[in-house]
Amino acid sequence: MGKFIKRAAIAVGLLAAAEAGGSAYFYRRTMKRNKVKVERTMKMSGTDWAQYGPVLQERKSAMLGQPHEDVYITSGDGLRLHATFFPNGETDRFVICFHGYTSQGMSDYVGLSDYYLRNGYGMLLPDARAHGSSEGKYIGFGCLDRYDACAWVEWLVEKCGSGVKILLHGTSMGGATVLMAGGLELPEQVKGIVSDCGFTSPKHVFTHVLHTMYHLPAFPMIQIADLVNRKKAGYGLDDCNAAREAGFIKVPVLLIHGDSDTFVPCSMCEEIYDNCRTARKLIVEGAGHAESYFKNTEAYEKALDDFLGVCMPGKEQD
Repeated sequence: MGKFIKRAAIAVGLLAAAEAGGSAYFYRRTMKRNKVKVERTMKMSGTDWAQYGPVLQERKSAMLGQPHEDVYITSGDGLRLHATFFPNGETDRFVICFHGYTSQGMSDYVGLSDYYLRNGYGMLLPDARAHGSSEGKYIGFGCLDRYDACAWVEWLVEKCGSGVKILLHGTSMGGATVLMAGGLELPEQVKGIVSDCGFTSPKHVFTHVLHTMYHLPAFPMIQIADLVNRKKAGYGLDDCNAAREAGFIKVPVLLIHGDSDTFVPCSMCEEIYDNCRTARKLIVEGAGHAESYFKNTEAYEKALDDFLGVCMPGKEQD
């Protein structure tokens, strides 16, 4: 009996060590700036971006041909944050665009730059903390980035005057960011929010990825990662949830999601929609993660036209 108990204790200890090791490995690959890889994220997202290469290259060249500048602010916790600013002449209408996980400001909105610049909107494209040219060691997953979003709104109002009208547009992690920011007290200059394939919370999207892509149970990895992240990054993985925050949003909201998204399931969009009293939605058939604009450009731009006609009336959309 003594030998059995000893062997059982060793087995339990080895199992606990394996779980701790696996959790630490998962945490480093997911949350630490120097460990996350854009190539891994693109593979996990399941979207074949090579097919859109020609149109992206064409629009990137046109976008970079517009006057633009690098701008910087300091976050509430002391990080130097970077963005690229496209003033687009003397316009008073701006969109602040928030990118997805492992991306950067000048990557995710190359396609949509044609729509916004053509329709007379200035664009501000921040690099999220721990991304691009912004400082930061740990990724904020919207929970921290929502405060950075408010800081960028304040910067834009100070830069261009209190009469500006601002739209917040986010994709994936950026989509969660703008919804989480919407739950805060936004300045009156923010007139609307567009969230494309945004997730509900880091906890929920990590659980989904562990189940569907790694075929692993979420317990106890998520719980361990949550404890570690509270200590290192200063927030829990479900402290801020876009579906909960959506219930506090006062401005109009447009939710967009592809029904073939395997990275952030469309069910998260439905949950957010059910909780948001100011929301309308566009579900794009056959679109994977962050692919909706390219899969059905006509429907996407029509949804934006109709939405902007409500939250920013008085401007004809081309």
